[in-house]
Amino acid sequence: MAVPGRPHAGPPPDLAATELFAVDAYATDFAARVVEVDREGGRIRLDRTAFYPGGGGQPHDVGTLQTADGTLFVTSVKREAGAIWHTVGELDLDVSEGTEVQGVLDWTRRHQLMRTHTALHILCGVIWADYKIPVTGGNMEPLKGRLDFPFPSMSADLGAKVERRINEEIEKAHEILVDFVPRSLADADPALIRTSANLIPQAIDPLRIIDIVGLDKQADGGTHVLSTAEVGGVRVAGTESKGKDNKRIRLEVLDSPWDPQPEGSADA
Repeated sequence: MAVPGRPHAGPPPDLAATELFAVDAYATDFAARVVEVDREGGRIRLDRTAFYPGGGGQPHDVGTLQTADGTLFVTSVKREAGAIWHTVGELDLDVSEGTEVQGVLDWTRRHQLMRTHTALHILCGVIWADYKIPVTGGNMEPLKGRLDFPFPSMSADLGAKVERRINEEIEKAHEILVDFVPRSLADADPALIRTSANLIPQAIDPLRIIDIVGLDKQADGGTHVLSTAEVGGVRVAGTESKGKDNKRIRLEVLDSPWDPQPEGSADA
């Protein structure tokens, strides 16, 4: 089931054909062919892949590659000079250029990361809507994540307020769309590239946009769920001051809808 989109320019053809995660976050298995083998590095490159190579704070996927000779376990995926490499360890199977493989993602982990990534975008959207403050950094692991914002100060009840706002937006079941926008249009809209410094190379054109309809719309290369309702619930696990104009908000993603806590109990 593909993530729907309303493309201005549409995904670049090469991207749609080779980087399946960019156009279909729900692709859990795929057929591919080996195009390069790095035996010293214990890694291979495929002509197409659904494995996300990591980036933007979202970790890489893991899973397996099934060959006629046996199973390879993908423990790391990384983009280098535009190429996506799958680390599989010692290559003791008969794998060479042209070998056909069937890739299978660890879906439980991927879906947890999708829910977490979307939860962080909801947080980003809430902070932008309420305070017009951009995000300066972030990171995540399955069901846990954090974002940093240049708040000049942080009130004691910020965590509780943000937690309530995030869960209100989750309950609205906002549709989440993937779009591809020409760089000229994206550069003219500061809300689309919402980091304090634009780290996206100018050569990337069009930009991939994640649109949480009615809440948040910004450039992003990671994987997301189809609706905010799919996130489940979110708890603000802590708020921290990391120095002047640098405040951190930590989230935990819950499997069930949010159960409100007493005001102020989410701050640490």
